[in-house]
Formats: sequence, structure tokens, C-alpha cells
Amino acid sequence: MTKRISGMSFDFYLDGTMVHVEKITLDITDNTAATQTHGVPDGYVDGDVAAEGELELSIKSMAILKGLAQQAGSWRGIPPQDFLFYAKAGTEETKVEAFGCKMNLSSILDIDPKGGALATRKIPYKVTDPRFINIDGIPYLEPEATENLIG
Repeated sequence: MTKRISGMSFDFYLDGTMVHVEKITLDITDNTAATQTHGVPDGYVDGDVAAEGELELSIKSMAILKGLAQQAGSWRGIPPQDFLFYAKAGTEETKVEAFGCKMNLSSILDIDPKGGALATRKIPYKVTDPRFINIDGIPYLEPEATENLIG
């Protein structure tokens, strides 16, 4: 049997530091659309793109973000960060990079007084850098889409 990648295989790096997350999401919206002539598809046009997701961190793991907030002078003042999601298991390996992720605190308290569950905080984020996202070292966007945006 071959070992496969699961959620337990992933490491997440923020500001160059590995951070343990309880849950993480990253979604791409690509508004590329089909074109039509007389109601018949005859090609496509590139559309705008966006990416966003959410980190769910334990209070213990929030220490990394707390340090960034202290440096910035506020939680909202934390500058956009590059995220690296990496996993390897057996012969499988994957790496996703999201650039310029602007974080916002969302669900800062979700407490069950009965206990039995780890206290967490949710941090939604939006990708704000024109480098956008790389999947296994390959950019999502073609070079022409970003050539005038990346310095």
C-alpha cells in the first residue's frame, strides 16, 4: 500500500514560521466566460480572478499572529503575508503558495461551556498580490496577465 496525502500531511508556513492550523481553506474564483455568436459558443474571454480562504487557529497557535499584530500596532494593521501550504506522504508531494494574503479577524470567540473542544479563532483572508497563487510551482495566472503588475 502507498501512503497518501491527507489533511494531517499538510504544514502551513506564515512569516517563515510553521504554524499548526485546525482547519484551512483557499478558494479561487475565476470569471473566465464562454463567448457566443448567435447563441452558439465560439470561444472564451478571460475574466477577473480572486482568491480567499480562512484559517482556523487554536489560541496557542494565535501567538504568531499576536506577534505580527504587536509589530504592526494593531490586528488590522498586520501587513499582507505570503502563505505556503506543503504536504508530502510517500511518493506524493504538493505545494500551494498564496501571495499577499490580507487577514481579518472574524470569529474571535466560539466557546462551548461544556468543554471537550479546543478554543479556536477564525481568520478570513484575501489574496492581494498579483503573483496570486502557485500550485506545485506553476502560477495559476499566465505571465501576460501580470507582466505590468509585478515589479
